[in-house]
Amino acid sequence: MAKLSVSETTTFRWSFEEDVKNYAGAGIPSMGVWRQKLSDCEEARAISLLREHGLEVSHLFWAGGFTGSDGRSFRESVEDAQEALRLAKRLGAGCLLVYTGTRAGHTYNHARRLVRDALLELVPLAENLDLAIAIEPMHPACAGSWTFLTTLEETLMVLDMVGSPRVKMVFDTYHLGHSEGIVERIKELVPRVALVQLGDTRTTPTIEGNRCRLGEGTLPLADMIASFASAGYDGYYDVELLGEEFSQADYPSVLLHAKESFARLVGGAKADSEGEPSSSVKPIF
Repeated sequence: MAKLSVSETTTFRWSFEEDVKNYAGAGIPSMGVWRQKLSDCEEARAISLLREHGLEVSHLFWAGGFTGSDGRSFRESVEDAQEALRLAKRLGAGCLLVYTGTRAGHTYNHARRLVRDALLELVPLAENLDLAIAIEPMHPACAGSWTFLTTLEETLMVLDMVGSPRVKMVFDTYHLGHSEGIVERIKELVPRVALVQLGDTRTTPTIEGNRCRLGEGTLPLADMIASFASAGYDGYYDVELLGEEFSQADYPSVLLHAKESFARLVGGAKADSEGEPSSSVKPIF
């Protein structure tokens, strides 16, 4: 069954403690935990809060930077990712979200090799912990200092280079929803997707990553979700809302809208061209 999650980036101004209490109070069953927020809350207390409020953790983010673009060495980045995997396990997360880092002056081939080598080191630990590593590609306008993976083909190439079922990808509708023929490609992608992130936009992505509330933009969210459902995806749908529209937003209303939109997009049947429902997935709140 499809499961609703909200990323802590959505409520940027709130602390970890505020996120847990308010997400649970809004009936949000799962959250994407941001390491930066978690670091301000003692780990044992954080885990206790999650359990107390009955919140699942869809994913932990983020680790990576294996190309050295953030100033760390290859070894430092790998060791940090290993610690992040252990933390994800302690939190009960479904996966660890990873950004490769930018090319950082490397050729594309060398950058890919660095990422492959890092992931190959991480796979045994991920297997031991029964966790997935989820690589996120981004739209070229947003990739900035995060990743050199800006297309599906580049991302799938890295997954093939690693060749482990533990290493999958994040499908973020904001970054990938503009790709030509993307709805038709989802069926082939589902076995390689660890997490679906939901974002919408009224324009093509920009460096600011400006998003809008789900269903108020131009992306074919209902069609994408219907394709995921028909292909058998039953994991988390993580709502990630960023940008100017949310910088001073009323977060309780944002959470309510996200929950209602999820119910409409995932639980409500979308009529196809013959007027028949294309999806009838029951959402979990």
